Amino acid sequence: MRRFGILIASLALSSLTGCLYGFAGGGLPPGIHTMAIVTFDNQTSSPDIPKELYDTMRKELQRRLGVRDAPQDRADALVHGVIQAYDADVPVAFSANPQQAVSARRRLQLTIEIEILDQSNGHVLYANKALREEADYAERAEQDGRAQAITKIVQKIVEGVQSNW
Repeated sequence: MRRFGILIASLALSSLTGCLYGFAGGGLPPGIHTMAIVTFDNQTSSPDIPKELYDTMRKELQRRLGVRDAPQDRADALVHGVIQAYDADVPVAFSANPQQAVSARRRLQLTIEIEILDQSNGHVLYANKALREEADYAERAEQDGRAQAITKIVQKIVEGVQSNW
């Protein structure tokens, strides 16, 4: 009976150690410790999106994937992409009665193409040709909606990277 207890304890300890190792690096292969994010090409008419996307990606990918920032030529992984579409004026709700005071809601849609590349071997760690998110916002609060859509996109990127590894 004592041997059985020792066996169970050993299996539990090795299992725990394996789990700790398996989640090190936040879902990336073991050799990925640093990451460079290149400012995305902007095919939209909104000049603010590339910087907002870059800032959010840099902060969240480091925090959630366990990587450090590095220059492009020394990074283990490279993140690059294109901001393909940004439509900030999709009506969601409005009042048909001009006498009724109802605030209008708007929806914006943001679509990007992204690729995360392991620079040591050229292996694609994550790619999505048309990652799209939407966010609703109150009229005259487009910046809030844009921040929500960017946060949702980064969340999908993190989930995509983690599901690959």
